[in-house]
Amino acid sequence: MSHLTTGSVLKNGLVTENPTLRMLLGMCPTMAVSTSAINAVGMGLSATIVLILSNVVISLIRDLIPEKLRIPGFIVVIATFVTMTDLTLHAYFPGIHKALGIFIPLIVVNCIILGRAEAFASKNPVWLSAVDGAAMGSGFTSGLLVLGTVREILGNGTYFNIPVFTGDFPQVIVMILPAGGFITLGLTIATANWIESRRKKV
Repeated sequence: MSHLTTGSVLKNGLVTENPTLRMLLGMCPTMAVSTSAINAVGMGLSATIVLILSNVVISLIRDLIPEKLRIPGFIVVIATFVTMTDLTLHAYFPGIHKALGIFIPLIVVNCIILGRAEAFASKNPVWLSAVDGAAMGSGFTSGLLVLGTVREILGNGTYFNIPVFTGDFPQVIVMILPAGGFITLGLTIATANWIESRRKKV
């Protein structure tokens, strides 16, 4: 895929194939951790780190992994970096680690991570694989942050746990419940599609 450039890979991850808003990948952690902005950022950055590191290593060893062991090999690499990320969060960011809970270890089976390993890192050079991991991770993080921002402000009246309203703000409790997550996601995707359709018409 020599026709790929850094710019096209970045655009693909952030806009064209945004994992959250365009491809609808990783919906389980998206719904679970987007109740607040800080949780969304914590999950997004964790996934981004795993994406970048696993993409780089898989790109480096792609010719050494036998075809029949391709997927198990990818999972071993991904699981290694997920474990490192999980332990680092537990040691230095216990609050975020506790809030994200089981969803950090579950990054191992996140379809975004394994999908990029199979579709991109196993077929492209190291630099582009690293850029792809960063772009997809940033796209995932931005999607989570949009959802977390809306849900936290409307549901709790705070942003990154800092009060943003004075007086008696009528909290919309449903926004921090599962139903609020689906409502916010649907409206966000609809808005993204509308913006994209408007852009194509220009």
